[in-house]
Amino acid sequence: MPAHGRKDSDTLMIDPAALAFDIDGVIADTMHLFLDILRDHYDVHTVRYEEITCYHLDECLDLDEALLTEATDRILDGRYRATLAPIPGAGQVLRRIAAATGRVLMVTARPDGELIEGWMRGLLDGQHHRARIVATGSFEAKIDVLHENRIQWFVEDRLETCHLLKSSGIEPVVFRQPWNQDRHDYLEVDSWPALERQIAFP
Repeated sequence: MPAHGRKDSDTLMIDPAALAFDIDGVIADTMHLFLDILRDHYDVHTVRYEEITCYHLDECLDLDEALLTEATDRILDGRYRATLAPIPGAGQVLRRIAAATGRVLMVTARPDGELIEGWMRGLLDGQHHRARIVATGSFEAKIDVLHENRIQWFVEDRLETCHLLKSSGIEPVVFRQPWNQDRHDYLEVDSWPALERQIAFP
């Protein structure tokens, strides 16, 4: 088995109509926004992206827990000066999926989807009317939403959620990030072009 997970495969192709996506860390470059917030609002300039090696930030960053919580809350409620950027290539592939299948489903553990919906409208441009964002408020609640929408594949950056997906019959696709480097045997991609190569577009 590779060090982290299965890489690109010519034999394993994903049905775009049965594919859905997490948002933060997959579509939205949220951790770089987090670093911008640390610099802009708390004068913290010492944290590097590569040092974020765990999903729970207090387990890998030597910063006050209250500061980490407040910085994360700023992401969720929009109290920041920086710009939330997309992961490179995300918009192009999502628009292609929307055009090919008539829908793009995104399921996030954020408690409220309103803020990210406005951001997604700009990313998807003319295909936004085909997009649906479901904010579940928890990682576990994603499972029911995916089953209700007959999703077979889900692109996710949190390994613990990937384990939940697999145990419920949904195939996870790990979007590689510094915080999901533990060993696993799921399909793994490190970019949107790599993901696009795995999709069986009509």
